[in-house]
Amino acid sequence: MLKFDAPLIVVDDMARSRHFYEQLLGQKVKFDFGPNVPFEGFSIHLKSHFQSLLGDAAQYPVAPKAHWGELYFETDELEPIQQRLNEAGVEFIHPIREQPWGQRVMRFYDPDGHIVEIGETMEAVVWRFHEQSLGIDTISEKSSMPREFIENVIKEHASDQTSGG
Repeated sequence: MLKFDAPLIVVDDMARSRHFYEQLLGQKVKFDFGPNVPFEGFSIHLKSHFQSLLGDAAQYPVAPKAHWGELYFETDELEPIQQRLNEAGVEFIHPIREQPWGQRVMRFYDPDGHIVEIGETMEAVVWRFHEQSLGIDTISEKSSMPREFIENVIKEHASDQTSGG
């Protein structure tokens, strides 16, 4: 049976990239193998070592800012993260903006030109719409989330508020 483990991105400077993911984005390192550092959910691999594993650089070039994919993270606290990234001089593709399905996200480059997206959880989207007095059917239509998911989110949040959580 084939089991997917995690995406791996190539970096030019291991220390710089570790600082970015550990300090700015709060990711936890699982292991440090020198040229390959797995975090919880993805790995960074030193470009020079990775290129040696691929072989001929002319035939198999590793190119920055390819815009072919992204690392995706979620949080319920977008604004403080955007502020921290701004203060660190991170290059944004765009600041926080709402997607067609209602989720608020920001996209930016890591130090090696990989796209990183941070979005609010869909639970937060549903609750925000509920707080705007939208009905379940309207929330479902706007967010594409199933009715059962929306009902569970509203029930959980309402329960958290009455229990002081």
